[in-house]
Amino acid sequence: MTPTNAHSDLLNTLNQMKQHNMAEGPAGAELRKDRLQRAIKLIKENHRDLSEAMSKDFGHRSVYQSSTADIATTIKLLKDAIENVSTWMQDQPVETPEPGMKAWIQQQPLGVIGIISPWNFPINLSFGPLASVFAAGNTAMLKPSELTPKTSALLAELVARYFSPEELTVVLGDAEVGKAFSSLPFDHLIFTGSTAVGKHIMRAAAENLVPVTLELGGKSPVVIDKDADIVQAAERIMTVKTFNVGQICISPDYLLLPEDKVETFVEAAKSFVQSSFPTMQENPDYTSIISDNHYKRLIGLLEDAKEKGANVISLATEGEVDYDDKSRKIAPFLIFNVNDDMAIMQEEIFGPLLPVKTYARPEEAVAYINSNPRPLAAYYFGDDTERQQAFALNTISGGLVINDVMTHVSVETLPFGGVGPSGMGAYHGIHGFKRFTHEKAVVLQSKDGASGKRLRAPYKDKQAALEEMLDS
Repeated sequence: MTPTNAHSDLLNTLNQMKQHNMAEGPAGAELRKDRLQRAIKLIKENHRDLSEAMSKDFGHRSVYQSSTADIATTIKLLKDAIENVSTWMQDQPVETPEPGMKAWIQQQPLGVIGIISPWNFPINLSFGPLASVFAAGNTAMLKPSELTPKTSALLAELVARYFSPEELTVVLGDAEVGKAFSSLPFDHLIFTGSTAVGKHIMRAAAENLVPVTLELGGKSPVVIDKDADIVQAAERIMTVKTFNVGQICISPDYLLLPEDKVETFVEAAKSFVQSSFPTMQENPDYTSIISDNHYKRLIGLLEDAKEKGANVISLATEGEVDYDDKSRKIAPFLIFNVNDDMAIMQEEIFGPLLPVKTYARPEEAVAYINSNPRPLAAYYFGDDTERQQAFALNTISGGLVINDVMTHVSVETLPFGGVGPSGMGAYHGIHGFKRFTHEKAVVLQSKDGASGKRLRAPYKDKQAALEEMLDS
């Protein structure tokens, strides 16, 4: 598909899908479950090929990380939707103002949903939204990332094998094709990616008044309070910072640490990382950075911080290189003495670099978070319940996890989404079903039509009664 004809070809596909939806009528519970089950079947029957494709796209990616985050977690989301869809889609009766009148909320599919998925978890962030989309009775067009070409091509091949083109279509192509895709008159559009690109997506969707769900990123902070277990905090933070080497939208982006806990945290982080990854460059458990451009960007962030006075500490085992251009593997780094003039404190990092700011009083940490754009996630370590509650009340973020990192994304009953610059709208579980459903108000008038008779002329007697009521 070339950019010159991308829009017209895609629009034709979308219109065909819309026409098919109208001809077939809304999907019942069994068809919705069948589509969800076929999605599970696609992933389970091809998980090895999918993991291999992802590893090739990354240069190297841990099979376990792919199996956990892209395979097992996604299947869990799809299974949850299967178990609950029959309940979610039921009409909801509501109270009415008149005897004999009935009213309810009908759960109506929106139609055809556009999904633009990113490269960092190419299966999870394609089929995770699809769990909600299919549960809500919709069909979809999916545009996976061009940065994972092997995975995207395999996905297109598999989807064509398990789904009809009227149910699910995969669109392959570069950024120009993505631009054409985002300008289509979908019934809803969901995008997962950077805040910068999210602005373009929203602008394009606005031309057709397409409602959007934007799952963006930003700089997710971690606060370690004075009463926290520093060793535990370091282990849990670095677990996620090394998983997919921090190429996660809700990975910790900077740490706020009591100034008297620096040495303890460094030692705990170093001990944990080196015990988990005694080597990195030859270690199959350690993942590469996705592309040369992203690798160079991360090294650039590191060099910029050094030049501007940061104290940079590598957590690699002694004797091992900190990074390698050929493997695109970068060891985890802690960066101290950072300031807001450094690029690393301005951009979402998406890698194994962790800037650390110290504070003397807890209020300083909260004030710093609140002086910056609202993040997709915030993380707090500390055991005092009053201080936990104070942090929750006084900071705004898409999600909050206390005494861990990233755990909220695995709880299907919680909404997952951002706020402000980190996104709009949320999905997962019932929240995703509602996101891609139109809740239509339906009223069945009573046989005597009593509620409508007050609108009939003549009004003289009605006006007198109305004034008596208003004056009482």
